[in-house]
Parts: sequence; structure tokens; C-alpha cells
Amino acid sequence: MRPLLLALLPLSLLVPACSPQAATPTPATGEQQRAVHPESGLEVIPLTVTTPGGTAHEFRVEVARSPQERARGLMFRTAMGPDEGMLFPYDQPRVLSFWMRNTVLSLDIVFIGPDRRVINIAADAVPYSEESLMSDAPAVAVLELNAGRARELGIVAGSKVEW
Repeated sequence: MRPLLLALLPLSLLVPACSPQAATPTPATGEQQRAVHPESGLEVIPLTVTTPGGTAHEFRVEVARSPQERARGLMFRTAMGPDEGMLFPYDQPRVLSFWMRNTVLSLDIVFIGPDRRVINIAADAVPYSEESLMSDAPAVAVLELNAGRARELGIVAGSKVEW
């Protein structure tokens, strides 16, 4: 029996080499590989806000596209970097309403119009509050930043948002 086991040992070393492995994604020609947030699993993209004075601020934002992703948003998150945020894009302009249910972080909620300019900002939104925070006009997106960040960077109504 022992000689048979010794004869089969080299073959057993080949088996792992034949097992399926997860393919390493490679970007298509001319495309960059997509970044994904380690906690949410959402796509992360660059976003720039340019103030009316011409100062540009760059962020890396998670994109909440589906109804489920939008419903969860930043709920239960305990930290977010100063140049991070979450973007909630919508297909059609509409008056948008957000709340802070189950949201630990205080946030600035930036409502963005069809012209990709800031409509209004619900600054320093209170964690866990179920108060509706609404856009002043139909919006196509919302950008959530750490509370006070919009004021700190001079982001105001009329600022241009590009993603």
C-alpha cells in the first residue's frame, strides 16, 4: 500500500493547479479598473465641486444607484474621510427628501439640480433624526459630506458639481 501512496503523491500536488481560480479582473483597453468601497461595496468615483469663486475641491464618493443602496445610504457608518462622501444620482429631476434615520454621522446634505449646480444644503444634519430634509427645487442628485465640510470649503448654492 505504501508504494502506491508514494506513487500518487506527485499527482496530488498537481490537483490544486487544476482547480478553478477566481479570475483577476483586467480593465478593457482604455478603461480604468473600477474602485469599490471596502465597507459598502459601492463603486467609488471622483467628484469635483467648484465654488462660485472658482476654487475646486476633489472628493472620492461612493455611488448609491439602486433603491436598496439609496435606502441604506450611510446608515450605521461610524467614520468617513474628509474628502469622501456618498452620491445619490437620480434619472429624472424631482423634489428630494432625505432623513438621518440610523445615521450615526452628522452630515451636510447637498442637493444638486439638473444643471449640476448646488440648489441648497441641509447643513449639519442631526444624527438619527427622522425630520425630512428637502431640496428647494427638483434635483437630480444628492451629495452627502461630513457635517461642516461644505461650509469649511465654501460650497454654497450655485457651486458646480461634476462626476
